[in-house]
Amino acid sequence: MAKALELPAPSERGSNREGSWRWLMTLGVLTMLSAAIGGGFGLVMVSGIEKRVEEKYKAANEKTETASPYTGNLAIKKLAPVVTNLAGSESDWVRVEASIVYKRGDDQNADVMAGETRQDILAYIRTMSLAQIQGPSGLLHLREDLNERVRLRSNGVIQELVLETLVVQ
Repeated sequence: MAKALELPAPSERGSNREGSWRWLMTLGVLTMLSAAIGGGFGLVMVSGIEKRVEEKYKAANEKTETASPYTGNLAIKKLAPVVTNLAGSESDWVRVEASIVYKRGDDQNADVMAGETRQDILAYIRTMSLAQIQGPSGLLHLREDLNERVRLRSNGVIQELVLETLVVQ
């Protein structure tokens, strides 16, 4: 005997479709809810970032006065250019133009200080090689060394040596 195919009852078929619709409706509601929460979170983040940017912009625009280290009885004197060759090389030449910032006083002669400083710069640069003054770190070390030598030689009268130009050929 052959078995007859049994079709589901009409009531079962309707509840199956109803379950699918419920599933799709739940999925749609959850999607809408997550989109709303994500959009709200995004708006909160954007407004917070805008406030921070405005605060930084306002802080940058406000002029803050910093105290200058060059106050009081200070003067500046330009030194004559120093031209010399480097140690161990007859073909590498250096030209340095600089100024000194010094404390004015009755007992100091600015021209004498400038001459002694120039002579000290010349003697120091003659001991250096080209590799020692190459690049930004070499220039920084040269500047720091010259400033230290000038302060020591002048017993604190000269505040700083300002390098204006440094040309190596």
